[in-house]
Amino acid sequence: MELSQALLKIWYSSQPTWLAWLLWPCSLLFRALAAVRVSLYRRGWLHSVTLPVPVIVVGNITVGGAGKTPFVIALAKALSTRGFRPGVISRGYGGEAGARGEIVCVDINNNVNEVGDEAMLIVRAGVPIAIGRDRVATGKALLKTHPEIDALISDDGLQHYRLARTLEIALLDGKRQLGNRLLLPAGPLREPPQRLARVNAIVFTTMADAEETQMPTFSDSFGTPAFRQTLKAETWRNVAKPDEQRDSTFFAKEKDVHAVAGIGHPERFFATVQRLGIRATTQAFADHHRFSAADLALPSARWILMTEKDAVKCATIADERCWYLPIVSAIPPELLHLIEETLRATKRGKTR
Repeated sequence: MELSQALLKIWYSSQPTWLAWLLWPCSLLFRALAAVRVSLYRRGWLHSVTLPVPVIVVGNITVGGAGKTPFVIALAKALSTRGFRPGVISRGYGGEAGARGEIVCVDINNNVNEVGDEAMLIVRAGVPIAIGRDRVATGKALLKTHPEIDALISDDGLQHYRLARTLEIALLDGKRQLGNRLLLPAGPLREPPQRLARVNAIVFTTMADAEETQMPTFSDSFGTPAFRQTLKAETWRNVAKPDEQRDSTFFAKEKDVHAVAGIGHPERFFATVQRLGIRATTQAFADHHRFSAADLALPSARWILMTEKDAVKCATIADERCWYLPIVSAIPPELLHLIEETLRATKRGKTR
């Protein structure tokens, strides 16, 4: 865990550090391999597979949390209100089934350790989802199980070129953005920044309760429409008894509060806790960390606060001290209009 946090600190420094430059030759190799792979698809030596319904890929070119899961849930719900019947496909990170390469059409009764925390959050939101390493096979399996689906959202998979896509949406953290702009392992980039010129939309993620910041201007150079997704914190809920709710003002008055997070960008959660007026001792874990009872023992903690993504993994081990903060995404109407019009145009083209 300490190594991953140290790397994130290096990657998201405003300027490359000496260690980043030391790793730079490895980044050149990573860049070359990525370029060769893209070229093979562009030249037709490797082929993308088109599924029978439109596919929206929601991904990123950076490592670390960018708010994809709340965005995917909000997008699926928004499309449902517009007459579509969306489903989601995902890699199933953090789940044992995904690690084994299995394809699972997830339902609410699945074990979170099998399917992963993100998949469980999405299915709990009432959205059909399947997980699997092969996005094409996973999409086919979900469509077979749910033939009513007329649009697929791929949670991550921007670099999974075997899956043909109708739309590409790249998410970036509004504060960290592109970090030091170097590719792995010297920086956080999975692909060069120029990849953003080929997506249909760039979405910057910010918290609704954070200080208002201007939209980053570097996206203008790519000629790609840029939007802002705002994440809004709701009321705290008890992990063991979700019907029990408490306002942030309650915890702001309390002492011996601890905040834990096993997500891609734990600092965002900790900053939100602080902005809500809560003084908490913080502890970050690796993304998709599988919590144990020992992690939550914390004898000095009167209250333990966590994200909803972590709460789904702690439901069977949490005690009355454990509370989670639901987060919902607000997607700009202009972006929803762009997505809807593209989907309808694709549907009209197929019916001619």
